[in-house]
Amino acid sequence: MIFLTGFPGFLASSLVPHLLRRRDMPIVCLVQARFQGLATERAAALTQAAGVPAGRIRLVAGDVRAADLGLSGADWQRDVREIYHLAAVYDLGVEKGLAEAVNVAGTAHVLRFAQGCPALERFHYVSTCYVSGQHTGVFAEADLDVGQRFHNAYEETKFRAEVAVQQAMRTGLPATIYRPAIVVGDSKTGETQKYDGPYYIIRWLLRWGRVAPVPIAPNAERYSVNVVPRDFVVDALAHLSGLPESKGRVYQLCDPAPLSVPQMIATLEKATGTHIVRVPVSPTLVGDLLARVRVLEKLVEIEPEAFRYFVHPAHYTCANTLRDLEGSGIACPPFNAYVQALVDFVRAHPDVSAAAMA
Repeated sequence: MIFLTGFPGFLASSLVPHLLRRRDMPIVCLVQARFQGLATERAAALTQAAGVPAGRIRLVAGDVRAADLGLSGADWQRDVREIYHLAAVYDLGVEKGLAEAVNVAGTAHVLRFAQGCPALERFHYVSTCYVSGQHTGVFAEADLDVGQRFHNAYEETKFRAEVAVQQAMRTGLPATIYRPAIVVGDSKTGETQKYDGPYYIIRWLLRWGRVAPVPIAPNAERYSVNVVPRDFVVDALAHLSGLPESKGRVYQLCDPAPLSVPQMIATLEKATGTHIVRVPVSPTLVGDLLARVRVLEKLVEIEPEAFRYFVHPAHYTCANTLRDLEGSGIACPPFNAYVQALVDFVRAHPDVSAAAMA
């Protein structure tokens, strides 16, 4: 049996079809009560598309914020072979209390659940590259606590959650950690569940039309924006999680050759057809202004924290990922190969929000 958190979220929903193919066993999905309707519809669609019995996906009501996950007396726990913990608040501007409850306490609760699974073969945890916080320079898969400070509660709480997972690994938990970079939509269809990260800039450009101002730091060429499409992250996670040798490893699911900030701005300029007026001012200062004057944030419809990632000082390496994906046919495509699909999806679906599931 596979136990999965984060369903029917963006990544978890995309991962389920891979799991249905890889192991012939039930997938038990922990679902918050308010997402029960969506989860039921999505589970039915996934089993039908895979041509498997509807019972292969079982939905159980619960919440990672509850100490027992809301699953007291779950007699099926003894049959759990794999746990995929994807539930988290993926929101740069998340309020600290919510981030603590979901990302930190929630992970502790799932780790405690794992301790009660005598047949457990692997605990798969989805972290983020941005546990690096404000670290300057190379941040490798072997790195975690390098004395870094953090931009926001999202980064800090994901860092603390991964610390807990790595501590459990050192005491015997058979686990694997996956750190995606900034996840955007599908590289082929552009499909996504929420507009954040680079989407703030894409929507800004599309709202302005022919000409739009964009703040760019004077030394912007020193910084890169590491973006990965949903299908690469899910394909890599599904493949790596099936490898016996992946136990105990950390994988940074990032672009090994990310675009610099000026290159990304130029790529978005071409994809949207908007001429960008490059304003030489620190994006961080703009973000700070929006954070202080909330009426401006509502006017521009950009999360203030997003600006910090255009002067982000860390550079991510992914040696484990590249080595263990070799020969699989799975590789992160360059941003300019799929950016048009992202832009076209935004144009066709203007009502998608930036709200995170929590």
